Amino acid sequence: MQQATVEHNPLYPIFLKLHHLEMLIVGAGEVGFEKLSFILKSSPEANITVVAPWISPDVSELLSQKDYNVQIIQREFQEADVAGKDLIIAATNIRELNHEVQAIAKKNKILVNVADTPDLCDFYLGSIITRGNLKVAVSTNGKSPTFAKRFRQVLEEILPHNVADLLENLHEIRNRLKGGFTEKVKQLNDITASLVETEAEDHSKVN
Repeated sequence: MQQATVEHNPLYPIFLKLHHLEMLIVGAGEVGFEKLSFILKSSPEANITVVAPWISPDVSELLSQKDYNVQIIQREFQEADVAGKDLIIAATNIRELNHEVQAIAKKNKILVNVADTPDLCDFYLGSIITRGNLKVAVSTNGKSPTFAKRFRQVLEEILPHNVADLLENLHEIRNRLKGGFTEKVKQLNDITASLVETEAEDHSKVN
């Protein structure tokens, strides 16, 4: 009997300081709104330029809610728009335009995400769970964003709401620890191990 091949997710997750970078989103319709709202929810201080000939009411409403660092350029995309950008998202419903944006990004060695086209993406926008300073990102390697969304909901239910206070306490403990790097890591591992065990016991009692 032939053994099933287990796929491996080769993605390497990183957390970007988008307020230190420049992002370009091409498109401000339904897809552009989805990408823009997702990014601003997680990184409200992100520097973003949006280029599109038409701006949807949803995008206009979103940007009216807060003084975001978002610049709107209402016209057709031009190759010069990629100058000085660190990340690009092609978020239109026009396949040919998305491919053009991707090709220009690659020519200029800029990382690009093409909506609903995993094969053309250098990076994905994973589902995100935030609890204060704790941020967890979930990715299915582009296989099923819907599953990532549902899994995010499961994690949101499991993670305690007081985790922000917990992180602050651990930060204070770390600052007070004595000894070298290895000894500090060992002490922190011991402390956090007991916390995980406590949470697991509490969760099993509930179930």
